[in-house]
Amino acid sequence: MRLFALRGATSVDRNDAEEILERTSELMREVMARNALAADDFVSCIFTVTDDLDAEFPAKAARAIGLDRVPLLCAREIPVPGSMRRVIRVLVHYHAPEAHVPDPPYLRGTDRLRDDLHAAQ
Repeated sequence: MRLFALRGATSVDRNDAEEILERTSELMREVMARNALAADDFVSCIFTVTDDLDAEFPAKAARAIGLDRVPLLCAREIPVPGSMRRVIRVLVHYHAPEAHVPDPPYLRGTDRLRDDLHAAQ
């Protein structure tokens, strides 16, 4: 087994607690599905949100889908002028077999954040 790190992102239409939880849950389920991960494979997750999102903690959604024994942290992104708004990002650390190739999910238009999706994740 080897330690991997993977990034992913999603966006929401509005600063609404329910939507933040739904989209974060969708993002984390996609991380798990694409990378064949179970809750026990996770080491930690760091969530960031753009400064226009403050209705709910994304970590709450991760706990609700079974990551309640994983260290989770939420933080704010740097508000760079012209950057994409209403974005939730995650940096996940997990254990997987040595031959694993990370498959990062960029959902709901956030793929435009990464021109280099095949580079280090």
